[in-house]
Amino acid sequence: MIRVTGFNKAKALLTRRIFPEITLPAGVKAKIRDVFGGELTPDQVVERIIADVRSQGDEALFDYTKKLDEVELSFFEVGQGEIQAAWQKADQGLVSALKLAADRIWAFHLKCQQKGRSSFSENGLAQQLRPLDRVGIYVPGGAAAYPSTVLMTAIPARVAGVREIIIITPPRKDGSIPAATLIAGHIAKVDRIFKIGGAQAIAALAFGTQTIPKVDKICGPGNIFVVLAKKKVYGIVDIDGLQGPSEIVIVADDTADPYLCAADLLAQAEHDPLASVILITTSSELANKVATEAEEVKKLESQTTLSQALERGMLIMVDNLDEAIELVNLFAPEHVSLIVENAERYINQISSAGCIFVGEASAVALGDYVAGPSHVLPTGGCARFSSPLGINDFVKATNIISLDKATLQKLGQAAITMAKAEGLPYHARSVEIRLKRREKDR
Repeated sequence: MIRVTGFNKAKALLTRRIFPEITLPAGVKAKIRDVFGGELTPDQVVERIIADVRSQGDEALFDYTKKLDEVELSFFEVGQGEIQAAWQKADQGLVSALKLAADRIWAFHLKCQQKGRSSFSENGLAQQLRPLDRVGIYVPGGAAAYPSTVLMTAIPARVAGVREIIIITPPRKDGSIPAATLIAGHIAKVDRIFKIGGAQAIAALAFGTQTIPKVDKICGPGNIFVVLAKKKVYGIVDIDGLQGPSEIVIVADDTADPYLCAADLLAQAEHDPLASVILITTSSELANKVATEAEEVKKLESQTTLSQALERGMLIMVDNLDEAIELVNLFAPEHVSLIVENAERYINQISSAGCIFVGEASAVALGDYVAGPSHVLPTGGCARFSSPLGINDFVKATNIISLDKATLQKLGQAAITMAKAEGLPYHARSVEIRLKRREKDR
Protein backbone atom coordinates (compact mmCIF):
# COMPACT_ATOMS: atom_id res chain seq x y z
CA MET A 1 0.00 0.00 0.00
CA ILE A 2 1.11 3.56 -0.72
CA ARG A 3 1.94 5.65 2.34
CA VAL A 4 0.93 9.31 2.22
CA THR A 5 1.81 11.75 5.01
CA GLY A 6 0.12 15.10 5.35
CA PHE A 7 -3.22 16.62 4.38
CA ASN A 8 -2.03 18.65 1.39
CA LYS A 9 -0.22 15.75 -0.24
CA ALA A 10 -3.22 13.48 0.26
CA LYS A 11 -5.56 16.15 -1.09
CA ALA A 12 -3.49 16.49 -4.26
CA LEU A 13 -3.53 12.72 -4.84
CA LEU A 14 -7.25 12.27 -4.14
CA THR A 15 -8.19 15.31 -6.24
CA ARG A 16 -6.59 13.74 -9.30
CA ARG A 17 -8.59 10.53 -8.78
CA ILE A 18 -6.65 8.74 -11.51
CA PHE A 19 -8.65 6.11 -13.38
CA PRO A 20 -6.33 3.45 -14.82
CA GLU A 21 -6.72 2.61 -18.47
CA ILE A 22 -8.66 -0.61 -18.91
CA THR A 23 -6.34 -3.39 -20.08
CA LEU A 24 -8.13 -6.42 -21.43
CA PRO A 25 -6.72 -9.86 -20.57
CA ALA A 26 -4.95 -11.64 -23.42
CA GLY A 27 -7.69 -14.27 -23.58
CA VAL A 28 -10.38 -11.62 -24.05
CA LYS A 29 -8.37 -9.91 -26.80
CA ALA A 30 -7.97 -13.25 -28.58
CA LYS A 31 -11.70 -13.89 -28.30
CA ILE A 32 -12.46 -10.48 -29.83
CA ARG A 33 -10.13 -11.20 -32.77
CA ASP A 34 -11.72 -14.60 -33.29
CA VAL A 35 -15.33 -13.39 -33.13
CA PHE A 36 -15.05 -10.01 -34.84
CA GLY A 37 -12.12 -10.65 -37.16
CA GLY A 38 -9.85 -7.90 -35.93
CA GLU A 39 -8.46 -5.76 -33.11
CA LEU A 40 -11.49 -3.93 -31.73
CA THR A 41 -11.65 -1.72 -28.67
CA PRO A 42 -14.28 -2.53 -26.01
CA ASP A 43 -16.27 0.45 -27.28
CA GLN A 44 -16.23 -0.87 -30.85
CA VAL A 45 -17.19 -4.36 -29.69
CA VAL A 46 -20.20 -3.01 -27.81
CA GLU A 47 -21.33 -0.88 -30.75
CA ARG A 48 -21.19 -3.91 -33.04
CA ILE A 49 -23.13 -6.09 -30.62
CA ILE A 50 -25.84 -3.50 -30.00
CA ALA A 51 -26.32 -2.94 -33.74
CA ASP A 52 -26.62 -6.68 -34.39
CA VAL A 53 -29.09 -7.31 -31.57
CA ARG A 54 -31.16 -4.33 -32.63
CA SER A 55 -31.41 -5.55 -36.22
CA GLN A 56 -31.44 -9.34 -35.76
CA GLY A 57 -33.04 -9.87 -32.35
CA ASP A 58 -32.91 -13.39 -30.94
CA GLU A 59 -30.75 -14.64 -33.80
CA ALA A 60 -27.93 -12.31 -32.69
CA LEU A 61 -28.42 -13.32 -29.05
CA PHE A 62 -28.06 -17.03 -29.81
CA ASP A 63 -25.06 -16.33 -32.03
CA TYR A 64 -23.18 -14.18 -29.50
CA THR A 65 -23.96 -16.54 -26.63
CA LYS A 66 -22.39 -19.35 -28.61
CA LYS A 67 -19.37 -17.37 -29.80
CA LEU A 68 -18.59 -15.25 -26.73
CA ASP A 69 -19.85 -17.40 -23.84
CA GLU A 70 -19.30 -20.75 -25.57
CA VAL A 71 -22.81 -21.84 -24.61
CA GLU A 72 -25.24 -23.16 -27.20
CA LEU A 73 -28.83 -22.50 -26.16
CA SER A 74 -32.15 -23.41 -27.76
CA PHE A 75 -34.17 -21.08 -25.49
CA PHE A 76 -33.47 -18.20 -23.11
CA GLU A 77 -36.18 -18.12 -20.46
CA VAL A 78 -35.81 -20.08 -17.24
CA GLY A 79 -38.80 -22.35 -16.64
CA GLN A 80 -40.59 -23.16 -13.40
CA GLY A 81 -39.03 -26.63 -13.45
CA GLU A 82 -35.52 -25.17 -13.18
CA ILE A 83 -36.57 -22.93 -10.31
CA GLN A 84 -38.18 -25.85 -8.45
CA ALA A 85 -35.05 -27.94 -8.99
CA ALA A 86 -32.94 -25.13 -7.55
CA TRP A 87 -35.06 -25.13 -4.38
CA GLN A 88 -34.77 -28.90 -4.05
CA LYS A 89 -30.98 -28.89 -4.07
CA ALA A 90 -30.53 -25.61 -2.19
CA ASP A 91 -28.32 -25.30 0.86
CA GLN A 92 -30.75 -24.52 3.68
CA GLY A 93 -28.24 -22.29 5.43
CA LEU A 94 -28.00 -20.13 2.32
CA VAL A 95 -31.79 -20.08 1.93
CA SER A 96 -32.16 -18.86 5.52
CA ALA A 97 -29.52 -16.18 4.95
CA LEU A 98 -31.23 -14.99 1.77
CA LYS A 99 -34.61 -14.82 3.49
CA LEU A 100 -33.13 -12.86 6.40
CA ALA A 101 -31.49 -10.43 3.97
CA ALA A 102 -34.70 -10.10 1.95
CA ASP A 103 -36.77 -9.34 5.05
CA ARG A 104 -34.39 -6.57 6.08
CA ILE A 105 -34.20 -5.10 2.56
CA TRP A 106 -38.02 -5.11 2.32
CA ALA A 107 -38.33 -3.44 5.74
CA PHE A 108 -35.81 -0.70 4.95
CA HIS A 109 -37.36 0.25 1.62
CA LEU A 110 -40.90 0.12 2.98
CA LYS A 111 -39.76 2.61 5.61
CA CYS A 112 -38.29 4.78 2.84
CA GLN A 113 -41.63 4.61 1.06
CA GLN A 114 -43.47 5.74 4.18
CA LYS A 115 -41.07 8.63 4.74
CA GLY A 116 -40.75 9.61 1.08
CA ARG A 117 -42.71 12.03 -1.10
CA SER A 118 -46.16 11.22 -2.49
CA SER A 119 -48.60 12.56 -5.07
CA PHE A 120 -50.25 15.88 -4.22
CA SER A 121 -52.76 18.39 -5.59
CA GLU A 122 -53.05 21.96 -4.38
CA ASN A 123 -54.16 25.30 -5.87
CA GLY A 124 -54.43 23.95 -9.40
CA LEU A 125 -50.98 22.34 -9.33
CA ALA A 126 -50.36 18.66 -8.81
CA GLN A 127 -47.78 15.96 -9.16
CA GLN A 128 -48.66 12.36 -9.82
CA LEU A 129 -46.17 9.62 -8.96
CA ARG A 130 -46.35 6.27 -10.70
CA PRO A 131 -44.05 3.24 -10.72
CA LEU A 132 -42.22 2.20 -13.86
CA ASP A 133 -43.95 -0.47 -15.88
CA ARG A 134 -41.09 -2.89 -16.55
CA VAL A 135 -37.52 -3.06 -15.19
CA GLY A 136 -34.61 -5.26 -16.26
CA ILE A 137 -31.94 -6.31 -13.76
CA TYR A 138 -28.54 -7.49 -14.94
CA VAL A 139 -27.01 -10.02 -12.56
CA PRO A 140 -23.40 -11.09 -13.20
CA GLY A 141 -23.15 -14.84 -13.56
CA GLY A 142 -21.39 -17.54 -15.48
CA ALA A 143 -19.05 -19.36 -13.10
CA ALA A 144 -20.01 -17.11 -10.15
CA ALA A 145 -23.33 -16.43 -8.42
CA TYR A 146 -24.47 -13.11 -6.99
CA PRO A 147 -27.83 -13.61 -5.25
CA SER A 148 -27.24 -10.47 -3.19
CA THR A 149 -27.43 -8.37 -6.37
CA VAL A 150 -30.84 -9.88 -7.11
CA LEU A 151 -32.21 -8.95 -3.69
CA MET A 152 -30.63 -5.49 -3.55
CA THR A 153 -32.09 -4.43 -6.91
CA ALA A 154 -35.35 -6.36 -7.31
CA ILE A 155 -36.79 -5.70 -3.86
CA PRO A 156 -36.63 -1.87 -4.05
CA ALA A 157 -38.30 -2.12 -7.47
CA ARG A 158 -41.01 -4.38 -6.09
CA VAL A 159 -41.61 -2.09 -3.09
CA ALA A 160 -41.93 0.85 -5.51
CA GLY A 161 -44.70 -1.02 -7.33
CA VAL A 162 -43.00 -1.91 -10.62
CA ARG A 163 -45.41 -4.13 -12.57
CA GLU A 164 -42.87 -6.52 -14.12
CA ILE A 165 -39.30 -7.27 -13.03
CA ILE A 166 -36.99 -9.23 -15.33
CA ILE A 167 -33.62 -10.75 -14.46
CA ILE A 168 -31.08 -11.31 -17.18
CA THR A 169 -27.92 -13.24 -16.30
CA PRO A 170 -25.17 -15.16 -18.13
CA PRO A 171 -25.51 -18.97 -18.18
CA ARG A 172 -22.88 -21.45 -17.09
CA LYS A 173 -21.13 -23.59 -19.70
CA ASP A 174 -23.83 -26.24 -19.33
CA GLY A 175 -26.57 -23.67 -19.95
CA SER A 176 -27.76 -23.55 -16.35
CA ILE A 177 -28.15 -20.63 -13.94
CA PRO A 178 -26.72 -20.90 -10.39
CA ALA A 179 -29.34 -22.16 -7.96
CA ALA A 180 -28.65 -19.27 -5.56
CA THR A 181 -29.56 -16.73 -8.26
CA LEU A 182 -32.82 -18.53 -9.06
CA ILE A 183 -33.79 -18.83 -5.40
CA ALA A 184 -33.02 -15.16 -4.74
CA GLY A 185 -35.17 -14.23 -7.73
CA HIS A 186 -38.06 -16.29 -6.37
CA ILE A 187 -37.70 -14.74 -2.90
CA ALA A 188 -37.66 -11.24 -4.43
CA LYS A 189 -40.80 -12.04 -6.49
CA VAL A 190 -39.10 -11.54 -9.84
CA ASP A 191 -41.43 -12.24 -12.78
CA ARG A 192 -39.11 -13.68 -15.44
CA ILE A 193 -35.47 -14.81 -15.71
CA PHE A 194 -33.48 -15.06 -18.95
CA LYS A 195 -30.16 -16.80 -19.69
CA ILE A 196 -28.20 -14.16 -21.53
CA GLY A 197 -25.23 -11.99 -20.56
CA GLY A 198 -22.84 -9.30 -21.72
CA ALA A 199 -23.53 -6.29 -23.92
CA GLN A 200 -26.00 -8.38 -25.91
CA ALA A 201 -28.18 -8.73 -22.81
CA ILE A 202 -28.24 -4.97 -22.29
CA ALA A 203 -29.14 -4.41 -25.95
CA ALA A 204 -31.96 -6.96 -25.69
CA LEU A 205 -33.44 -5.18 -22.67
CA ALA A 206 -33.11 -1.77 -24.32
CA PHE A 207 -34.65 -2.60 -27.70
CA GLY A 208 -36.52 -5.85 -27.10
CA THR A 209 -36.30 -9.02 -29.20
CA GLN A 210 -38.74 -11.73 -30.25
CA THR A 211 -38.29 -13.33 -26.81
CA ILE A 212 -37.06 -10.63 -24.45
CA PRO A 213 -39.34 -7.65 -23.81
CA LYS A 214 -38.13 -4.06 -23.90
CA VAL A 215 -37.85 -2.50 -20.45
CA ASP A 216 -38.08 1.05 -19.11
CA LYS A 217 -34.95 0.88 -16.95
CA ILE A 218 -31.86 -1.33 -16.64
CA CYS A 219 -30.15 -1.85 -13.28
CA GLY A 220 -27.25 -3.91 -12.05
CA PRO A 221 -23.45 -4.14 -12.27
CA GLY A 222 -21.30 -5.88 -14.86
CA ASN A 223 -17.96 -5.96 -16.62
CA ILE A 224 -16.57 -3.24 -18.90
CA PHE A 225 -18.70 -4.43 -21.85
CA VAL A 226 -21.89 -4.31 -19.77
CA VAL A 227 -21.09 -0.85 -18.39
CA LEU A 228 -20.32 0.51 -21.86
CA ALA A 229 -23.54 -0.99 -23.21
CA LYS A 230 -25.58 0.63 -20.44
CA LYS A 231 -23.95 3.96 -21.26
CA LYS A 232 -24.78 3.62 -24.97
CA VAL A 233 -28.46 2.72 -24.49
CA TYR A 234 -29.11 5.45 -21.94
CA GLY A 235 -31.79 7.68 -23.41
CA ILE A 236 -33.46 4.71 -25.10
CA VAL A 237 -34.03 3.40 -21.59
CA ASP A 238 -33.07 4.71 -18.17
CA ILE A 239 -30.17 3.18 -16.23
CA ASP A 240 -29.31 3.12 -12.54
CA GLY A 241 -25.74 4.37 -13.10
CA LEU A 242 -22.33 3.30 -14.33
CA GLN A 243 -21.00 1.44 -11.34
CA GLY A 244 -17.22 1.08 -11.32
CA PRO A 245 -14.76 -0.73 -9.06
CA SER A 246 -15.51 -0.92 -5.34
CA GLU A 247 -14.30 1.85 -3.01
CA ILE A 248 -13.79 2.04 0.75
CA VAL A 249 -12.35 4.83 2.87
CA ILE A 250 -11.82 3.99 6.53
CA VAL A 251 -11.43 6.90 8.94
CA ALA A 252 -9.78 5.64 12.12
CA ASP A 253 -8.13 7.01 15.24
CA ASP A 254 -5.96 5.39 17.91
CA THR A 255 -9.00 3.64 19.45
CA ALA A 256 -9.58 1.53 16.33
CA ASP A 257 -8.69 -2.15 16.08
CA PRO A 258 -6.05 -2.44 13.32
CA TYR A 259 -7.09 -6.00 12.47
CA LEU A 260 -10.70 -4.94 11.86
CA CYS A 261 -9.52 -2.03 9.71
CA ALA A 262 -7.31 -4.37 7.68
CA ALA A 263 -10.12 -6.91 7.34
CA ASP A 264 -12.50 -4.31 5.89
CA LEU A 265 -9.86 -3.07 3.43
CA LEU A 266 -9.16 -6.64 2.32
CA ALA A 267 -12.87 -7.41 1.94
CA GLN A 268 -13.32 -4.62 -0.61
CA ALA A 269 -9.97 -5.31 -2.28
CA GLU A 270 -11.13 -8.80 -3.28
CA HIS A 271 -13.93 -7.30 -5.43
CA ASP A 272 -11.74 -5.92 -8.20
CA PRO A 273 -8.03 -5.31 -8.96
CA LEU A 274 -8.96 -1.64 -9.55
CA ALA A 275 -10.76 -1.28 -6.20
CA SER A 276 -9.87 1.81 -4.13
CA VAL A 277 -8.95 0.83 -0.57
CA ILE A 278 -7.91 3.77 1.62
CA LEU A 279 -7.21 4.20 5.32
CA ILE A 280 -7.11 7.76 6.70
CA THR A 281 -5.87 7.89 10.27
CA THR A 282 -4.40 10.11 12.95
CA SER A 283 -2.43 7.19 14.43
CA SER A 284 0.94 6.15 12.98
CA GLU A 285 0.87 3.02 15.15
CA LEU A 286 -2.46 1.97 13.64
CA ALA A 287 -1.19 2.67 10.11
CA ASN A 288 1.88 0.51 10.71
CA LYS A 289 -0.15 -2.41 12.04
CA VAL A 290 -2.64 -2.24 9.16
CA ALA A 291 0.25 -2.09 6.67
CA THR A 292 1.84 -5.15 8.24
CA GLU A 293 -1.40 -7.12 8.13
CA ALA A 294 -2.05 -6.15 4.51
CA GLU A 295 1.48 -7.09 3.50
CA GLU A 296 1.17 -10.53 5.09
CA VAL A 297 -2.06 -11.23 3.24
CA LYS A 298 -0.60 -9.89 0.02
CA LYS A 299 2.25 -12.42 0.23
CA LEU A 300 -0.27 -15.24 0.54
CA GLU A 301 -2.43 -13.86 -2.27
CA SER A 302 0.33 -13.05 -4.74
CA GLN A 303 -0.93 -11.87 -8.15
CA THR A 304 -4.60 -12.18 -7.21
CA THR A 305 -7.34 -9.57 -7.51
CA LEU A 306 -6.84 -8.78 -3.83
CA SER A 307 -3.08 -8.26 -4.05
CA GLN A 308 -3.41 -6.04 -7.13
CA ALA A 309 -5.92 -3.82 -5.35
CA LEU A 310 -3.65 -3.58 -2.30
CA GLU A 311 -0.81 -2.38 -4.55
CA ARG A 312 -2.95 0.67 -5.35
CA GLY A 313 -4.26 1.13 -1.81
CA MET A 314 -3.35 4.11 0.38
CA LEU A 315 -2.46 4.65 4.03
CA ILE A 316 -2.94 8.37 4.70
CA MET A 317 -1.67 10.10 7.85
CA VAL A 318 -3.39 13.35 8.90
CA ASP A 319 -3.14 15.60 11.96
CA ASN A 320 -6.78 15.48 13.01
CA LEU A 321 -10.17 13.99 12.13
CA ASP A 322 -11.46 17.24 10.60
CA GLU A 323 -8.80 16.84 7.91
CA ALA A 324 -9.81 13.21 7.47
CA ILE A 325 -13.48 14.13 6.92
CA GLU A 326 -12.51 16.84 4.41
CA LEU A 327 -10.58 14.23 2.42
CA VAL A 328 -13.60 11.91 2.52
CA ASN A 329 -15.86 14.60 1.07
CA LEU A 330 -13.28 15.37 -1.59
CA PHE A 331 -13.01 11.73 -2.69
CA ALA A 332 -16.78 11.04 -2.37
CA PRO A 333 -16.36 7.26 -1.96
CA GLU A 334 -18.82 4.41 -2.28
CA HIS A 335 -18.28 3.25 1.32
CA VAL A 336 -17.04 5.22 4.35
CA SER A 337 -16.28 3.44 7.61
CA LEU A 338 -16.01 5.57 10.76
CA ILE A 339 -13.99 3.64 13.33
CA VAL A 340 -13.27 6.48 15.73
CA GLU A 341 -14.23 7.47 19.27
CA ASN A 342 -17.76 8.95 19.34
CA ALA A 343 -18.20 8.12 15.66
CA GLU A 344 -21.81 9.37 15.56
CA ARG A 345 -20.70 12.99 15.96
CA TYR A 346 -19.00 12.91 12.55
CA ILE A 347 -21.93 11.59 10.50
CA ASN A 348 -23.39 15.01 9.64
CA GLN A 349 -19.99 16.30 8.58
CA ILE A 350 -19.83 13.77 5.73
CA SER A 351 -21.62 15.29 2.73
CA SER A 352 -20.49 12.99 -0.10
CA ALA A 353 -20.58 9.23 0.34
CA GLY A 354 -22.67 6.32 -0.90
CA CYS A 355 -23.06 4.72 2.52
CA ILE A 356 -21.60 5.53 5.95
CA PHE A 357 -20.78 2.65 8.32
CA VAL A 358 -20.62 3.85 11.92
CA GLY A 359 -18.52 2.03 14.52
CA GLU A 360 -16.70 -1.29 14.64
CA ALA A 361 -19.86 -3.42 14.60
CA SER A 362 -20.94 -1.95 11.27
CA ALA A 363 -18.82 -4.05 8.93
CA VAL A 364 -19.07 -2.98 5.30
CA ALA A 365 -19.65 -6.64 4.38
CA LEU A 366 -22.91 -6.53 6.36
CA GLY A 367 -24.01 -3.72 4.07
CA ASP A 368 -23.10 -5.85 1.07
CA TYR A 369 -25.49 -8.58 2.16
CA VAL A 370 -27.91 -8.25 5.04
CA ALA A 371 -28.05 -4.79 6.67
CA GLY A 372 -31.02 -3.60 4.58
CA PRO A 373 -30.14 -0.59 2.38
CA SER A 374 -29.26 -1.47 -1.22
CA HIS A 375 -25.59 -2.16 -1.87
CA VAL A 376 -25.93 -0.56 -5.32
CA LEU A 377 -24.06 2.68 -4.58
CA PRO A 378 -22.46 5.52 -6.55
CA THR A 379 -18.75 5.08 -7.35
CA GLY A 380 -16.04 7.11 -9.06
CA GLY A 381 -16.88 10.30 -7.16
CA CYS A 382 -20.54 10.21 -8.26
CA ALA A 383 -21.62 10.36 -4.60
CA ARG A 384 -21.13 14.13 -4.98
CA PHE A 385 -24.37 14.26 -6.97
CA SER A 386 -26.09 10.86 -6.97
CA SER A 387 -27.66 8.50 -4.46
CA PRO A 388 -27.85 4.81 -3.57
CA LEU A 389 -30.37 2.70 -5.49
CA GLY A 390 -33.77 2.99 -3.85
CA ILE A 391 -37.50 3.14 -4.46
CA ASN A 392 -37.28 6.61 -6.04
CA ASP A 393 -35.27 5.08 -8.90
CA PHE A 394 -38.35 3.08 -9.89
CA VAL A 395 -40.91 5.88 -9.78
CA LYS A 396 -41.64 8.58 -12.36
CA ALA A 397 -43.45 11.86 -11.76
CA THR A 398 -45.96 13.68 -13.94
CA ASN A 399 -46.68 17.37 -13.22
CA ILE A 400 -50.27 18.55 -13.63
CA ILE A 401 -51.37 22.16 -14.18
CA SER A 402 -55.10 22.87 -13.85
CA LEU A 403 -55.57 26.64 -13.46
CA ASP A 404 -58.82 28.54 -13.10
CA LYS A 405 -59.64 31.82 -14.87
CA ALA A 406 -58.75 33.92 -11.85
CA THR A 407 -55.24 32.48 -11.81
CA LEU A 408 -54.96 33.04 -15.57
CA GLN A 409 -55.74 36.72 -14.96
CA LYS A 410 -53.16 36.89 -12.18
CA LEU A 411 -50.30 35.20 -14.09
CA GLY A 412 -51.01 35.97 -17.72
CA GLN A 413 -49.30 39.37 -18.13
CA ALA A 414 -46.07 38.11 -16.55
CA ALA A 415 -46.01 35.17 -18.99
CA ILE A 416 -46.59 37.53 -21.92
CA THR A 417 -43.76 39.80 -20.80
CA MET A 418 -41.31 36.89 -20.45
CA ALA A 419 -42.30 35.39 -23.81
CA LYS A 420 -41.69 38.69 -25.60
CA ALA A 421 -38.33 39.06 -23.83
CA GLU A 422 -37.33 35.67 -25.23
CA GLY A 423 -38.47 36.62 -28.74
CA LEU A 424 -41.34 34.12 -28.85
CA PRO A 425 -44.40 36.14 -29.98
CA TYR A 426 -46.72 33.17 -30.44
CA HIS A 427 -46.10 32.07 -26.87
CA ALA A 428 -47.23 35.55 -25.83
CA ARG A 429 -50.18 35.49 -28.22
CA SER A 430 -51.49 32.17 -26.85
CA VAL A 431 -51.85 33.83 -23.44
CA GLU A 432 -53.12 37.17 -24.79
CA ILE A 433 -56.02 35.42 -26.56
CA ARG A 434 -57.10 33.83 -23.30
CA LEU A 435 -56.90 37.11 -21.43
CA LYS A 436 -58.99 38.89 -24.08
CA ARG A 437 -61.62 36.17 -23.91
CA ARG A 438 -61.59 36.54 -20.17
CA GLU A 439 -62.29 40.25 -20.57
CA LYS A 440 -65.22 39.57 -22.98
CA ASP A 441 -66.73 37.08 -20.53
CA ARG A 442 -67.03 39.75 -17.87
